[in-house]
Amino acid sequence: MNDHFGIWAGKVKTVWGLFNDSQDIDAVFLWILLPQGSYSIDHKSFYLAHVGGDVYGGLSLGKRGGTLHYTGYAGQATVDLNDGYIKQFADIGLVFTSSLGGKTYGGDLRWETPVRGLKIGSSADVQAVDGTAPTGSIHLPPTLTPSFYAQFNRGKVYLAGEYDRIPINATVTITPAVFPFVVDGRSWFAMGSCRLRKNFQVGSYYSHYVDKSGDTTQPANHSKDRVVTARYDFNSYFYAKIEGHFQHGTALGYYTSTNPNGLTPNTKMLAAKIGFTF
Repeated sequence: MNDHFGIWAGKVKTVWGLFNDSQDIDAVFLWILLPQGSYSIDHKSFYLAHVGGDVYGGLSLGKRGGTLHYTGYAGQATVDLNDGYIKQFADIGLVFTSSLGGKTYGGDLRWETPVRGLKIGSSADVQAVDGTAPTGSIHLPPTLTPSFYAQFNRGKVYLAGEYDRIPINATVTITPAVFPFVVDGRSWFAMGSCRLRKNFQVGSYYSHYVDKSGDTTQPANHSKDRVVTARYDFNSYFYAKIEGHFQHGTALGYYTSTNPNGLTPNTKMLAAKIGFTF
């Protein structure tokens, strides 16, 4: 292994977008919840890691060119039984009793530009999924999920933005019926934060998601989340966060079985967290 070429093997974090491979490391973020259109908390176990191998490295482009970082990977990804997709399938009558998954491969290319603190990059993930339940099955052929992003981090200021497309064109069988399971997810977010004091940070983001396979004016096919957050570090080990969400739309994170009285188009949520790291 050197600066230009290295290899990881085993269960490896999947490098995709700005935050996928670090979304489970709460201590490094200001946010309690990352933008849900791109980093959905109820699907985290599926997208976070794969069993396989990575190659990675960095190539210097000179003082005026910056550095180019690359990652390529291939392996197997698994949908755990506590994943949100399992809940979603159960709501339509497809109850899985064993994990499902499939082969995945992809890569990430990010440019550490000559402008100090500015990174620009793109990722591509190809994922297939197959699973069998007592009442039927699901088949998702290899599907490309691209991501494009930029990040600026200098001094007290942090800015970032990302655009992702998450298409799903699967076939669901619930014996004896066979029907398509189609989603054309388009997601983007813009975020910013400022460190007002060494141990106090505030920030905000706007996360926008639409499912282009349906009528995007309907709440069930979009999610628009306005977020404000603050974080206070008591010391090097303990921290606290508070976060407000003002959301319109029900396309993400809602399930009919846990909302028997139906859904309202607007949701407000206040979240608080105390964490520690050592």
